[in-house]
Amino acid sequence: MASPSPRAPLAERIEELLAPGGPLPIVAAGDPVLRTGTTRYEGQLDPALLARFVEALRLTMHAAPGVGLAAPQVGVELRIAVIEDPAPVPEEVRLARGRVPQPFRVLVNPAYEPVGSARAAFFEGCLSVPGYQAVVARHTEVRLTGADEHGRPLDEVFGGWPARIVQHETDHLDGVLYLDRAEPRSLSANQAVLDRWTQPTADLAARALGFELP
Repeated sequence: MASPSPRAPLAERIEELLAPGGPLPIVAAGDPVLRTGTTRYEGQLDPALLARFVEALRLTMHAAPGVGLAAPQVGVELRIAVIEDPAPVPEEVRLARGRVPQPFRVLVNPAYEPVGSARAAFFEGCLSVPGYQAVVARHTEVRLTGADEHGRPLDEVFGGWPARIVQHETDHLDGVLYLDRAEPRSLSANQAVLDRWTQPTADLAARALGFELP
């Protein structure tokens, strides 16, 4: 399927994108839409179209599967993202990474700032960079501000893995990929991660691959 023309009005482009139904095509790294940043959402879509677009993001995230998806990842340069994480992980992973379930959330015009100076580094992947993962040091706690899809204000502190998710998705809206923040020596194919680096922390990978953790 050809991508909607970027010269068409935004609502028209989204209608065209949604027309086939089902999960949306995910844009891969190398497409400029992932690097040019986004436009603040200021009611450019009528409520019904916004609701359909949000549901399509949710469906696409589930189908991938992933725990977050930003509008640029489906070719739309709007400052909107969705997150959801059932966190089906062993107890030792939950404790090491602070990975706890997150309900479905819509983030409209989100921005984050660190709470404190603590950082944690873990392997991280991205639906727009398929096949690879790398270790990324991120703030362990952030304050996220913005709104939800109904315009209700959001001002919440996230910690642990949920903080990582909201940083990753908000970065997408600023034209930043996780690889920009990753430790280059940690870059690993997914199969290598499964074979070697499934430990709750990245300590073993850091020693074996020769990089430092915060």
